[in-house]
Amino acid sequence: MDVSNIPLETIARQVGTPFYLYDGDVLRERMGEIARTAEGERVHARYAMKANSARFVLDAAREAGLWIDAVSGNEVERALRAGFAGGHEPPVVMFTADVFRDNALDAVIRHGILPNIGSPGMIRQLHEAGYHGPIALRVNPGFGHGHVQACDTGGPSSKHGIWHEDIDAVATLAKQAGFPVVALHAHVGTGPEISEFDHNMNRLVGLFADLVQRFPDARAVNLGGGIPHPYRTSAQRYDLGDYRTLLLEAASTLSEAAGHAVAMEIEPGRYPVAGMAVLVARVTDVKDTRTNEKGEGHRFVMVDAGFNDLIRPAMYGSYHEISIVGAGAGRPREPLVVAGPLCESGDVFTRDDQELLVPRSLGRPEPGDLLVLHDTGAYGAAMSSNYVSLGRAAQVAWEGGQATLISRRETLDDILRLETSEPLAV
Repeated sequence: MDVSNIPLETIARQVGTPFYLYDGDVLRERMGEIARTAEGERVHARYAMKANSARFVLDAAREAGLWIDAVSGNEVERALRAGFAGGHEPPVVMFTADVFRDNALDAVIRHGILPNIGSPGMIRQLHEAGYHGPIALRVNPGFGHGHVQACDTGGPSSKHGIWHEDIDAVATLAKQAGFPVVALHAHVGTGPEISEFDHNMNRLVGLFADLVQRFPDARAVNLGGGIPHPYRTSAQRYDLGDYRTLLLEAASTLSEAAGHAVAMEIEPGRYPVAGMAVLVARVTDVKDTRTNEKGEGHRFVMVDAGFNDLIRPAMYGSYHEISIVGAGAGRPREPLVVAGPLCESGDVFTRDDQELLVPRSLGRPEPGDLLVLHDTGAYGAAMSSNYVSLGRAAQVAWEGGQATLISRRETLDDILRLETSEPLAV
């Protein structure tokens, strides 16, 4: 997302900092790319709304013809309110989880949502709740992880899905409950290298070529995914044309193995939304921890955004490009550490996945300058919190030269509204 022609300072004066800024043109372009990759009856794309469930984003996904992968009952309800259809024919909204929590089971039954089962006990819960309908099975194929090792999406240390060697026993449970298995699913993550993503997709096709023969009702196979997004400016961008070729070949392979038509489903993950957004913060100070004449230590740029606003660097050591808007933008670059306001040593945006500080080469800003954290559209606002009673940041959409506030900054009253002294019957 290019912010060079966007009046960030004008927006900041109206909504305060930090704030999220979403570029509608970039969002719709990325959603369109995914839609074209999944064009036709043989491939469908599901937007995993956990990445960013803002109505602004859901509207773009719906308009592009994407389906939804929801992971909570409230996400199901939110998708339906955004205009996505319930029901099994077709299963526009799929519920994927390893646990039914809160209203999830009720939402699945009441709206006829396809449940994607990640743990065997969920079949018993569905049966006892009176569910009558098809299910999908999420398989743990024994391999895979996300763009950093901490994202453990497949393999023996991953909590997700049904272990591939136990799938026949689970199929028996489904048959006893009267639930036809109409779809199979796995998610192995993007991996740290683009080549690993393609390799994992091909490995999954080999796994499913065997499984579809054991599930005669299966009409769809979901390869999960999370299409790689280039967070670094030097990173290679994934070729969606090659991916479509892979998907069409997979559909042919699996249809032949099953003896009937099998459609492919993909979940592009962060790809449609990561690059459409920035988090804009205000520089409050620049300070040193130089310890000797050699200048050992660090120069810290203090900003008003923290891991309550963007947790990915603290949680995963994730990388986000950083730029300065203001006096520092034209200064000679030097190694700087960017840190937030929280009383936590982990509240640093320039660190690696080993939790080590990794200074960035930036022009030294002045207090009052704006600092921009790029590629924050996925798991940015969606994973933000009210830690230390701070309100979640405002979200602003930018389209056609117009800024629109789509989610205001939370206030203390918003946070305190849930507190009560209601007696419980014990």
